[in-house]
Amino acid sequence: MSTFPRWYDFFMGPLERRKFKRVRQDLLETATGKVLELGSGTGVNFPLYRNVDHVIAIEPSQHMIDQSLSKLKLAVVPIKMVKASAERLPFEDHTFDTIVATLVFCTIPNVEEAIKELKRVCKPNGKILLFEHVKMENTVLSRMQEGLTPLWKKICDGCCLNRDTLEAFTSQGLKIESVEKFYQDLFIVAELRNRKE
Repeated sequence: MSTFPRWYDFFMGPLERRKFKRVRQDLLETATGKVLELGSGTGVNFPLYRNVDHVIAIEPSQHMIDQSLSKLKLAVVPIKMVKASAERLPFEDHTFDTIVATLVFCTIPNVEEAIKELKRVCKPNGKILLFEHVKMENTVLSRMQEGLTPLWKKICDGCCLNRDTLEAFTSQGLKIESVEKFYQDLFIVAELRNRKE
């Protein structure tokens, strides 16, 4: 058993209490209707949902699900947890108005398959809300990310420091509506649309 789920909240706590909580709140304020959250982890987003009908949160790790139960009790909207992977979503086509992914695409093993599944279950013109860390534009820093990624993946449950997540989304036809970068473009917040074919 990985110890990463047990320590995730402890190590992320300082960032979550400062910058990240505001980032998450601002992002989730734009979620509407029926929401799918991919890789809900320890449930950090659960108390922050407001203007939605309900949320279905998927998470492949039972240890993360167990960690999230205390935050589930703090939710003010209905949230249902489902143990599933982003690459094989157990939902019908065009089910969700909004898809949320926060600090999760760095760990998904097959990003391309996950985005295809996300597009399938998202309604036409539905919203995709992302908060992710990504490969940096600065050449020196991006090379550092490349060098650190193999060790980082072992320590942090498969987390990749060097993924170009926005490029992965746009290459599959998703349209960027807005994007904000911070911490020298290590992190991005973006809204995309599942535009009609």
